[in-house]
Amino acid sequence: MALKGLDIFKLTPKTNCKQCGVPTCMAFSMKVAQGSLPLEKCPFITDEVKDQLSEATAPPMKTIKVGEHSLGGETVLERHEKTFVSKTLYAMKLSAANDDAKNDELLGKVAAVDYERIGERMYCEFIYVEAADGENARFLDLVKKAAALDRDLILSCKDPELAKEALALCGGKNVILNGADAVNYEAMNAAASGAKAVLGVTGADPEELHDTVAALEKLGNKNLVIDTTGASPKDAFRNTVEVRRGAIKGGDRTFGYPSLVDVAALSGGDAHMEAAYASLFTAKYGSIVVLTEMDYAKALPLYGLRQNIFTDPQKPMKVDPGIYPLNGADENSICMITVDFALTYFIVSGEIERSGVPVNLLISDAGGYSVLTAWAAGKFSASSIAKFIEEYQIEDKIKNRILVLPGKVAVLKGEVQEKLPNWQVVVGTNEAVEIIRFLKEYQA
Repeated sequence: MALKGLDIFKLTPKTNCKQCGVPTCMAFSMKVAQGSLPLEKCPFITDEVKDQLSEATAPPMKTIKVGEHSLGGETVLERHEKTFVSKTLYAMKLSAANDDAKNDELLGKVAAVDYERIGERMYCEFIYVEAADGENARFLDLVKKAAALDRDLILSCKDPELAKEALALCGGKNVILNGADAVNYEAMNAAASGAKAVLGVTGADPEELHDTVAALEKLGNKNLVIDTTGASPKDAFRNTVEVRRGAIKGGDRTFGYPSLVDVAALSGGDAHMEAAYASLFTAKYGSIVVLTEMDYAKALPLYGLRQNIFTDPQKPMKVDPGIYPLNGADENSICMITVDFALTYFIVSGEIERSGVPVNLLISDAGGYSVLTAWAAGKFSASSIAKFIEEYQIEDKIKNRILVLPGKVAVLKGEVQEKLPNWQVVVGTNEAVEIIRFLKEYQA
């Protein structure tokens, strides 16, 4: 349980702050309790006291690093309370129970989804390699193949000796060894610690998970993730929510670790259910979600959902300003201009693409606001549009001189025409759904 400000007050020396004259223990401890200052900032706190307080004032959920990826570190249950810290990551599953042809096919699909959306790379971050009874050789062969790819690894194995062999084949890759349970946790801890791997903890229910994590912590291992998959979707959801709620609301630091959910195992081969479960555990509260495979049909909505959940609500999502040629547009195609708010861009560009009419979509820097908000804030005006046309050398790149404004800022037409006398300024539609008809009629 985290200490409150007054608890810290009891442990700190009663020395007046040289800056404000307030007793340091009161002024400083309150800021530490609020999370606005680190303990190290106070020169009067002894090392002994720092050791006492550092654990108590740490976030209720540890941040676990796997290579460049961060898992956990969350302090709230809901996004509206405070921005989430670490986004859900995805893993593609290979199993020694599959035949070689199936695994080779899946390995070939690892790089199939890899694109950028609003400045964020969308790809499958992990390869999950699962052992199977009597298939040790195939498992080790799969580990070799997976280690050759540009992805971090999750090895699912409950045999400590086999786990050691597999870890030795990973060649310095960033690895999570998933498979410690109430029976084998000591040997699995030794294997993971020897390879400097994160250790995944499994269990039949939250009670067993809790006991195993506590036992591992007594061994000195706090570099853990908790596999909350369970025997059924209902069990998995219960486990995942209880673990997160226990850490955040209950202050139970034994549950303060990231969660891993194998939705491939829960879906029973049903691709639609797998996508639904992946969406569920992206929202509640899977730090890593394991899928059978990833394709664009699954990735586009899933990554879009993830980006919406794990983006700071105080910072609007923006696309880069510039020229976006759509439907094969060239220098002779008409221009439509709008703001850099990501939602506006995707809606408008989608309707333009559906129309089939070649259009150069111009995205102006408007601070990430929507059209009317940007106009009201003075960020989408005749001056800003003219400045954008000049800075991005639009007239040097595009010969067509027709510029279509969003209909909701029709009031700008006269001013824009004055600023851009060489252009024919046209007022477009009020709503995006009208763009298709507008473009086809204008083209005709």
